[in-house]
Amino acid sequence: MLAGIAVFAGINIAAFALCGIDKSRARRHACRIPEAVLLGLGFFGGALGMALGMLLFHHKTRHLKFTLLVPLFFLLQIFLLLWLHLHFFL
Repeated sequence: MLAGIAVFAGINIAAFALCGIDKSRARRHACRIPEAVLLGLGFFGGALGMALGMLLFHHKTRHLKFTLLVPLFFLLQIFLLLWLHLHFFL
């Protein structure tokens, strides 16, 4: 279980960091991180980090697919964690 928490934290830290990196690159008109990578990371466990990065860096907040999908991914991850807890840890 501790390894799962570490992986979950690592994915969220990576998602948060990539939001900041991509925002910095956007300001400098440099090579950007593809949206599929950002959304994929959010889907596979990094929705909390992605949401915090979006809020803190004001990144991708005008893109409808990000403002809809990232919170949806977060809710799905919460339900998955609750289901796993109820079925395997009680």
